[in-house]
Amino acid sequence: MVSGGEQTVCVTGAGGFIASWLVKELLQRGYVVRCTARDPKDRKNAHLHALVGAKERLSVYKADVLDYDSLRAAFNLCDGVFHVASPLSDDTKLVATAVEGTKNVINAAADMGIRRVVFTSSYGAVHMNPNRSPDQILDETCWSDLEFCKQTQNWYCYAKMVAEKSAMEEASKRGVQLLVVVPSITIGEMLQPTLNASSRWVAVYMKGAKKVCPNAVAAFVDVRDVVCAHALVYEHPDAHGR
Repeated sequence: MVSGGEQTVCVTGAGGFIASWLVKELLQRGYVVRCTARDPKDRKNAHLHALVGAKERLSVYKADVLDYDSLRAAFNLCDGVFHVASPLSDDTKLVATAVEGTKNVINAAADMGIRRVVFTSSYGAVHMNPNRSPDQILDETCWSDLEFCKQTQNWYCYAKMVAEKSAMEEASKRGVQLLVVVPSITIGEMLQPTLNASSRWVAVYMKGAKKVCPNAVAAFVDVRDVVCAHALVYEHPDAHGR
């Protein structure tokens, strides 16, 4: 088992909802944590410096997943990477950014001699398949239907699925141990100052902005469980794949 006190790890997109909680979890476990942010001085990242242990063991690097050299600099001397950063938009540009950014992270990690990467995927890469029986239990062997995602213009689910498969391909080529966490809709207390997508999804109903709720099944998970899962799969040497 990996010991946090002996490890330096990097978290991409650290100012986001899941990533912020992951940084907190890793600091609590004794890791030295590097974070990437497109603008480290932006006030939306200020909460990271207030975390317990941040003064002694946290540093924020200016990096973008589309800027390969900036990733290499952030990953230098790290033992592992947690790739949490994910673009959010409602168009096809999301797909290209997610795929290219993920490839850059895997290859930059490999260049820096890192052999263990945890990738944050999504339930969206699993459940979007209208041809699957509603009684089927979904697990890590299930994938969304890409054509259905295209037809419904659900570019987020499409991007997460393609990015995950790209991560698998690049990791296999470069000899990187890839660990994939696949959370459902992640909710909980926010550490960051602005609403993230999943919290906004809940807030619109609480505020009455939406008067009806779709007749559908939705799966939710506490953000603290999600980040604990990230840390556990990283720390257990036998963990692999999805």
